[in-house]
Amino acid sequence: MGEPKGVAESVPIAVHPDPHPDYGRRPVAWIHIVAPPSWGVTPSARSWCTCGYERHAIGRAAVLQLVAAHGEHHTACPLLNATSKGRTAA
Repeated sequence: MGEPKGVAESVPIAVHPDPHPDYGRRPVAWIHIVAPPSWGVTPSARSWCTCGYERHAIGRAAVLQLVAAHGEHHTACPLLNATSKGRTAA
């Protein structure tokens, strides 16, 4: 009964360490901005977070406001603030 056996009898299975270790860091908040190079095309943006925060914007002024709101959410989000406790700036 000892080690796990492979396809052939009495051949031990090679067990490798996980190639992608989990360091506990996960993305929480995202912002996606579509800003075509032509000034004649209307930009749009979407900001969302795993805490449930989700906003959409269409138009230059609205996209700029959404970018600012996304930054404000970074400081107010309970998920982002919970993961940053105990860390200090370098």
